[in-house]
Amino acid sequence: MESVETAPEQALEWHRAGRGAALATVVETWGSAPRRAGAQMVVSGDSDMMGSVSGGCVEGAVVLEAIEALEDGTPRLLEYGVSDGDAFAVGLACGGTIKVLVEPIGSAMPEAMLADLVEARAARTPTAYVVDVHSWERRLDHTGHAARFASDRTGIEEDGRTFVAIHNPPLRLAIVGAVHIAQALVPMARLVGYDPVIIDPRGAFGSEARFPGERLINDWPDEALAEVGLDTRSALVLLTHDPKLDDPALHIALSSGAFYIGALGSKRTHAKRIDRLTAAGFTKEDIARIQGPIGLDIGAASPSEIAVSILAEMVQTLRQVP
Repeated sequence: MESVETAPEQALEWHRAGRGAALATVVETWGSAPRRAGAQMVVSGDSDMMGSVSGGCVEGAVVLEAIEALEDGTPRLLEYGVSDGDAFAVGLACGGTIKVLVEPIGSAMPEAMLADLVEARAARTPTAYVVDVHSWERRLDHTGHAARFASDRTGIEEDGRTFVAIHNPPLRLAIVGAVHIAQALVPMARLVGYDPVIIDPRGAFGSEARFPGERLINDWPDEALAEVGLDTRSALVLLTHDPKLDDPALHIALSSGAFYIGALGSKRTHAKRIDRLTAAGFTKEDIARIQGPIGLDIGAASPSEIAVSILAEMVQTLRQVP
C-alpha cells in the first residue's frame, strides 16, 4: 500500500513538462473532516489530479478552483463545509469543515522553491513550508518549528495567518530478529505508514519465504543499520533478546536520533542489558530511551498481540510529544 504522499514531486513534474500544476493543501479542519491538515492534491492544467483533500466530497470544487488559479496566477484560500447528508454520501459518520490552500506553481509558489522542497524530501531532510496567507510571502524552514516536526503537525500558527506545512521524511521501521512477532508486525506497520526492513544474519529466519516481498538484510545488525541509517523518523525494534545481535544495534541506535527504540525481553533480561550498556559507557539518560520490556502493557500473549502492543507504543511515542 502506498502511504507516502508525492503531490509536490508530481506538481514539479507536471509544471516542468509544461502542463501546469497547482498544489491544494488542507490548512485546517473542524469536525469530522476526512483528511488531516497537510493532506495534498495536485491538479494539472488539463484537469488531471493526484491525491486528495477530502473523502471525495469537495475534490471537484477544488479542481475547478485550481484550474482558475492556473489561469489567473493567484493563490486562494478556500473553505468548505460538508453537511451531514453529503458526509453520509461519501461514507462519513457526520459533517465537517476544511480550509484548503490552492497555489499555482510558478506564478504563486516559485518553481525553485518547490524544487528545493522536493530535493529536501528526497534527502530525508525535515522541512517546513511556511506561508503568510495574508501577504503570500513564502519560505522553507529547516530549523524552526521543532514541536511541529516532532508531532508531525501541519497547521495555522496562533497569529491566524501563518500556515506551516510540515514535510517530514517517511517513517521507517528497522526490525532486528526475523521471528514470529516480526511476521505480524511488518504488515501492521505498513498499514499505518511505516517502511519496514527486517535484519537477521540467520538466513533460515530472514528468508523470502517467511517475509515475501519485504526488504531483508541478512547481515549483522550493526553493519545493516549503518547501511539503513537511523534518523528522527526511524524506529528500531529488537526481537531476538540475544546480546550478540541486540547490543551492537543498541550501540548504533543510542547514538542516533531514532524516535523509538524497543527491545524484547523480561525485566531481568532488560536489567542485564542495562548493566552491559552502562559498562560500555552509555549514560542513564541514553539507556532510558529504550522501551524494555517492549510494548504497551495490554496483557498481550500471542505474537500478533505483542506486535499490536509494540506498534501502539511506537505510535504513542511518536504522537504524544511532551
